[in-house]
Amino acid sequence: MSAVELAVACFREGFSCAQAVFSTYATEFGLDREKALAIAGAFGGGMGRLGEVCGAVTGAFMLIGLKHGKIRAEDDQARDTTYALVREFADKFKSRNGSIRCKELLGYDISTPEGLALAEERELFSTVCPKLVRDAAEIIEQMLATADAEGG
Repeated sequence: MSAVELAVACFREGFSCAQAVFSTYATEFGLDREKALAIAGAFGGGMGRLGEVCGAVTGAFMLIGLKHGKIRAEDDQARDTTYALVREFADKFKSRNGSIRCKELLGYDISTPEGLALAEERELFSTVCPKLVRDAAEIIEQMLATADAEGG
C-alpha cells in the first residue's frame, strides 16, 4: 500500500485528517507514529473543529516544518524556505480544491452545532474529507521527494 493510501486508510480508521497526513510521513523524520498522532491531534476539523485551515493541510505544513524548519535563531534562510514551501503547498492544494479552509471545503461551518450536524448528515466526513487527505498526501509526498532530489 502506498503512503498516500496509508494516509487515507488512517483517516478512515477514525483519526483526523491532520493525524492521517502527519503520522504517515512523520516517521521519515524520526517521530514514532504515536507521538505524531498526538502532536497532530489538535488540528483536525480545521484546528480543533473550528473550521479554519483544513487539518490535512496543517498536517502537511507540520511536515514541511519537520524537514525544513528553523531550529537556530539566526537561521532565517530555513524560515524563508519553510514559508515559501508552505505557500507552494497551499497554492497546489487550492488549485485542486478551491480553498484551504475547512468551512469552505465542506460548505458548512462545523464550529457550530448546526453546521456540524449538517456536515455529518450529508456524510461529508466520509466523502469529501478522504479526497482532501489524498490530495494533501499526494502533494506533500511529491514536495518531500523533490526536496530530497534537490538535496534539501
